Amino acid sequence: MTEAALRFLAALTGEQRARATFAFDDPERMHWAYVPMAREGLPLRDMSPYQRHLASALLSAGLSQQGYIKAVTIMSLEDVLRILENDSGERRHPEKYYFSIFGTPSDTGIWGYRVEGHHVSQNYTLVNGLVVDAPSFFGANPAEVREGPRAGLRTLAPEEDLGRAVIGALDDGQQQVAIVDPVAYADILTAASRQAALEGQPSGLPASRMTSSQFDRLMALVEEYARNVTEQVAEGRREQIREAGESIWFAWAGGVGRGDPHYYRVQTPAFLIEYDNTQNGANHIHAVWRDFTGDFGGDLLRDHGDLLRNHYRGSHTVQCP
Repeated sequence: MTEAALRFLAALTGEQRARATFAFDDPERMHWAYVPMAREGLPLRDMSPYQRHLASALLSAGLSQQGYIKAVTIMSLEDVLRILENDSGERRHPEKYYFSIFGTPSDTGIWGYRVEGHHVSQNYTLVNGLVVDAPSFFGANPAEVREGPRAGLRTLAPEEDLGRAVIGALDDGQQQVAIVDPVAYADILTAASRQAALEGQPSGLPASRMTSSQFDRLMALVEEYARNVTEQVAEGRREQIREAGESIWFAWAGGVGRGDPHYYRVQTPAFLIEYDNTQNGANHIHAVWRDFTGDFGGDLLRDHGDLLRNHYRGSHTVQCP
C-alpha cells in the first residue's frame, strides 16, 4: 500500500497533491459517506489516464481480487443509473470517486487513505505496517440490472444469497428469534456514523443455538465480507471471528421471500456486519463492515500510543541514590 500511495502522489501536480493530501489528524479522515455528493479529495475524473491507472493500483492494493472487482463494478453502475435516471452526468458519473491520503505514507509511520464515492467507502489506517480497513462499505444500485446490455448483473449477489441461505436454514422457532422486526429498516442502522454503536444488548439468534450446518452457513456469510480485503486484513477479521466463539448473533428484519425488502446483521463484541435491501423496490443494497473499537484504526492507534508511552517512561527512569 505504501509503495502504491507514493507512486500515486509522485504522479500528481502540485495542485492535485494539495487536493488529495491531508494531515493525519484532519477531521476529514473520519468524515465518510456512501451517498452521491461532492467530496474532499481528488476524483478520478480530474486525473490523467496514467494517474487514474496509479489510483486504481492504490485501490487494488487495499482489496482482494474479489473486493476490487466489486468496487470497480459498483463504480460502473453509475453509468446504468445515469441512463435510468436520464442524468446529465453531474450526479451519476463512474469517475466521481475520490482519493484522499492522510499523513505521509510510510512502512514505519502512521498514515491512512480513503477511496470513496457513491456506494464505495474504503477507509484504511496504517500503523507501522499494520492495516485496518473499517468502515468498509459497498453498495449496489441497482442490485440487479434488469434491462439493457448488462441485464442480469448482480454485483453483490453473494452478500444477498448467503444471507438468505442463513435465514432459510433456520427452523420456524429459530426464525422467530432471528427475525427482530417484520418490517425491514430503511437503511443500515449505523448509517455513516463515525463510531459504530447499536443500542442495547445484541439481538437475534445466537450462534450457540445453531446447528453445525447452520453455523457453517453463517461463517460462509461472514467470510464473504472478510475476503473483500487484503489477506492481511482478512486474517485480522478471521481472528476476531475466532475470538468471538459463540458470541455471534444473527438478526433479520423484513420478509424472507425473494424480492421482499430485507435487512440482516451479524454482530460480535468486536465487529458488526450490516446489510440492507429496501430502497428502489428492494433492488438497492447497502452492506458494511464496522469495527466497534477499531473503526478508523482506533485499536491500532491506541496500541501504538501505549507503546510510545511505555517507551517514554522507560527511557526517562531515574534511579534513586
